[in-house]
Amino acid sequence: MDLSTTYLGLTLPHPVMPGASPMVDHLDLVKRLEDAGAAAITMHSLFEEQITREQQGMVYHMELLDHGNAEALSYFPQASEFRLGPYQYLEQVRLVKQTVALPVIASLNGTTSEGWLEYAKLIEQAGASAIELNVYHVAADPRETGDAVERRVLDIVGAVKASVSVPVAVKLSPFYSSIAHLAASLDALGADGLVLFNRFYQPDIDLQELAVTSHLSLSTSQDLLLRLRWLAVLYGRVKASLAVSGGVHTAQDALKAVMAGAGAVQTVSGLLKNGPEHIKAIVGGMRAWLEEHEYESLEQAKGSMSLERSPNPAAFERANYMKVLAAYQMKIA
Repeated sequence: MDLSTTYLGLTLPHPVMPGASPMVDHLDLVKRLEDAGAAAITMHSLFEEQITREQQGMVYHMELLDHGNAEALSYFPQASEFRLGPYQYLEQVRLVKQTVALPVIASLNGTTSEGWLEYAKLIEQAGASAIELNVYHVAADPRETGDAVERRVLDIVGAVKASVSVPVAVKLSPFYSSIAHLAASLDALGADGLVLFNRFYQPDIDLQELAVTSHLSLSTSQDLLLRLRWLAVLYGRVKASLAVSGGVHTAQDALKAVMAGAGAVQTVSGLLKNGPEHIKAIVGGMRAWLEEHEYESLEQAKGSMSLERSPNPAAFERANYMKVLAAYQMKIA
C-alpha cells in the first residue's frame, strides 16, 4: 500500500509525524520517534519572549556586578556578545538534524517584526528543512479590528517568506473572523502550508485561592471535528499544503483528516499518552483500513470527503446543522 504524501514540497513515506512538543528536547525520544516510523520531526516553538527575558536577566545581573565595582563590566563581554537567545534552540535543531535522517520542521513564535525575521533566518541557517510560524496571538484589545489582526499575520508571513528560502507553514488558530479568506490570502502570499489548528490553553479560576490559573489538558479525538470542517472547506481551494494538528489519536482519526484534505497529520497528545511507538500503530492501522477497503493508495483517499465539489459549502454546513438539531432526541431522567 502506497501511503506516500507531499507536504511543504517534502516527499514523505506517509503523513504521520509528531507535532510541536517538548519531546524533541530529548534526543533519545527523537530517535525513538524515527525508529517508530515518524515521517518528519516537528520542533516546539522558539518564543521571542523567552529570548528577550533571558537577555534582560543577564544584563540585570551584570549591572548588579557593576554597582560593586566601577570597572567590573570591563572584564565581561558586552551583552550583544553573549550567545544568548536562540542559541540553545538552534543548537537543538542542529543536534536533531544530526540524530535522524528525517526532515526537521522548526517552529517560531515571534512578537515583533524584527524578531520574526531575525529568528527565521537563524533557524534556516541552523539547518531546518522547513519553518512553521506559530501565530499564537490572543486579540484582546477591543480597539483592534479583525482586519488589523489578520493584516498583522499577512505582514509577518510575507516578510518571512521574502527572507528565507526553506518552505514556510503557518499554524493558525480557529478564531479568525473569516478563516477561509485568511487562508486564501496566505496562499496568495506564497505560504507553503497551513496547519489547522494551534490550541489556546484556557485560563481557569481557583475558587479557594481566588487566583487565575492555567493548566495543560491533552486533546481528545473530539477536538478533531473542528479541524475536519476547515480541512474539508479549504481542500482544493488553496495551493498550500494542509496539515492537521490536534485531536489525532488513532488510525481512524488520521484517515478522517486525510479524507478531509490533510497532506500531513501531526499528533502530540496521542504520543504523550502512548509513547513514540504509537506512530507505528497509527500508520499500521491506516494501511490495514485502506487495504481492507480496496484503496490503491493514500492519495486516492485524500480529499475524498472534502467540500471541493460542493458549490456552496456554507449552505452545506447550515443544512447539516439543521439536520443534527432536528434529529436530536431529548432524554430526560
